[in-house]
Amino acid sequence: MRLQEKFTLYNAVTKLILIFVLGSIILFSLEKISIHHLDNRLLKKETKLIENLSDSEVDSLLNAQQTFTDYNILKDEFIVLTPLNNKLKVDTIAKFTTGDREIAGDIETYRILTKQFKYEDKYYELNLGTTASGALSIKKSLGMYMLIVLMVSLTVTLITDYAFTRFLLKPFYKIVDQKINKVNDPTAFDYSKIATSTADFVLLDDSINGLMKKLSDLFLLEKQFIANVSHELLTPISILNGRLENMLASEKLSEEHEEKLLASLKTLSRLKAIINSLLLISKIENEQYVKTNQVNIVEEINDIYEELEERIAAKNLTYQSLLHENFVFIGNKALIHTLLMNVINNAVKYTPANGTITLTDEINTDFYRLHITDTGVGMESEILQRVFQRFARGNHDHIGGSGLGLAIANSIAKFHNITVNISSKKDAGTTVSLTFPLANLA
Repeated sequence: MRLQEKFTLYNAVTKLILIFVLGSIILFSLEKISIHHLDNRLLKKETKLIENLSDSEVDSLLNAQQTFTDYNILKDEFIVLTPLNNKLKVDTIAKFTTGDREIAGDIETYRILTKQFKYEDKYYELNLGTTASGALSIKKSLGMYMLIVLMVSLTVTLITDYAFTRFLLKPFYKIVDQKINKVNDPTAFDYSKIATSTADFVLLDDSINGLMKKLSDLFLLEKQFIANVSHELLTPISILNGRLENMLASEKLSEEHEEKLLASLKTLSRLKAIINSLLLISKIENEQYVKTNQVNIVEEINDIYEELEERIAAKNLTYQSLLHENFVFIGNKALIHTLLMNVINNAVKYTPANGTITLTDEINTDFYRLHITDTGVGMESEILQRVFQRFARGNHDHIGGSGLGLAIANSIAKFHNITVNISSKKDAGTTVSLTFPLANLA
């Protein structure tokens, strides 16, 4: 999850919790305030009623020997006066309850005050009720209104937070994109600073610039060292090779010495091939080649097949070229030939006898892709991760090679903006996919 999304999620969760807590507190407070207001009204009415209670009302109640009940016209208040046994102990403390009462077929919720009192040596219980529906309705309405306001506020603040964090993190993503993701060659690194007022991002930018400067220096030093050493080694190797060949021409040379000289010549030849490969990689990385040739992929593959035809026949391999596109692009013909040769040669080299090598292709509006699939020995995942490293080889020491073939192929591919993908499974074969951008079309 990206940092911006985490910020937004954190803000959303914290605000939802805050809304829940504040909403609960406000709703609880509204209920308490409403009930407290009703209780005060009932206490005032109870005090006024008892103070103004007339003898005629009490006499009428006593003569009827029944409970006195009175509802107002709107039935939102009522009074109930009930005589009590004189022997009962009078509880003069007012008590409040909330309950439902049915009046003329309608059920209403009332807040009820209950109090016992003594009037002229008689004991009575007074029940005063006032409807609580209005307070509950107000509470519900205020609660809904508050919920809507809070949810709208939450939505607005989340959108604002998302936009602000996006604006705030824009320099960070720009640094990552321009100074890490798009950097293929440390020597071509752009050291210009990204505009930002955030000190942390300025520090990150400066740190990346400093790191890339060190990497660029080391990269140039390595390339120069490889080029110089490789070039300087070719001369003594050529001299040794000539001297050994002259020694082999001697008629006085014993068979034992001849075998040793042949082995030495083979070693020198292998060393020369490695040095030439390193020189080739160095020249490619230093962009000492031009890309001005019209390269026809089908023609190059056909030429490579002619070169490898004898080896393919010797291993009785089934070679299938199922290419449907006549793809032509601008590049360096010699380097592309080397790239394809190394990949196809590896397929021939690592495919056991009676195996199959298949070439297929596909094209769309963005790219042309060439697939080279074999039924060879394949590679384990650990080897596949370092397959483009120089001198990296699998567990196939019995098969000749220097471990530079795919390193050269990868350098050539990067030079032409070609993407190389390799999928492989142990003892199940390998597929190498070369993706050519259509921007370089001839």
